[in-house]
Amino acid sequence: MTDLINGSTALSLPRGGLGTSTLESKTNFLGGVRGGEVVATAEALHVGSTTIVVETEVTAQSRLVAKVTQTQLVLRAMS
Repeated sequence: MTDLINGSTALSLPRGGLGTSTLESKTNFLGGVRGGEVVATAEALHVGSTTIVVETEVTAQSRLVAKVTQTQLVLRAMS
């Protein structure tokens, strides 16, 4: 779930970017979820010309259950 959310957030591509590929992903699992609604909220921490860093928080019943940080490589056309 968080990979999809982070990838979607990373689509705020810099000029000339065609897409992204995950370079690094770190997940901290802070609690379990047995049922109910789970919400993931992502924020781009850095949008550069070659990399994008995205942080996602996952909550359940207003409780933080996971935190994910990903670095995305900005893909460009070959020249």
